[in-house]
Amino acid sequence: MAIGKAFSLGVYLALAYFAYLMALITLQYVPVNFDVAFLRLKEAEISRPYYQWSFFGHVYTSIFVLLAGMSQFSTTVRSNWPVAHRSLGMIYVGLILLVAAPTGLVMGVHANGGPWSQLSFCLQAVLWFGFTARALQLARRKDWPRHRAFMLRSYALTLSAVTLRLWKFGIVAVFAPPPMDTYRVVAWLGWLGNLLLVEWWLWRERNRSSVGT
Repeated sequence: MAIGKAFSLGVYLALAYFAYLMALITLQYVPVNFDVAFLRLKEAEISRPYYQWSFFGHVYTSIFVLLAGMSQFSTTVRSNWPVAHRSLGMIYVGLILLVAAPTGLVMGVHANGGPWSQLSFCLQAVLWFGFTARALQLARRKDWPRHRAFMLRSYALTLSAVTLRLWKFGIVAVFAPPPMDTYRVVAWLGWLGNLLLVEWWLWRERNRSSVGT
């Protein structure tokens, strides 16, 4: 039990640290600035008003999605502060369904790296919306085990903002490929690796439950 609590604490501390790093990235775009960081590579796209709205909507909401999602898997929060759990859950779901996933789809259509990267980011946005909407539907039905499973899938895609950058750092450090080749690879690894890990975890839980019965 102590090992499990220590592991959970370590996971939350790591998430908090990565959320801090993501907040620093977000702050580059506050106030609205079209000539900074990533946008320097998107001169053609940023001239389009719908892309401007999509980009800044996505960037400004994603950090809140990341933080709100962290609370959803804490047994302590869920047991001791159920109102906070539900409120943060609605913020998480609402921001994804109304802003983050739709704007992510727009950005995916215009992603760097050509069709391969664009397909990845568009598929991720569609799955992100679908998993989150399904989690909300299951919560309304009070089907808590399946609700949790779909929230895990949703948050796996939320964390792609972090894992994409970790994969990029690791691949560049070890292999040093051309930048755009790296981007095409991490466009898939950033979210697909997370989702496969969650599916493995859920499969492991199901096997344990079946053995227990």
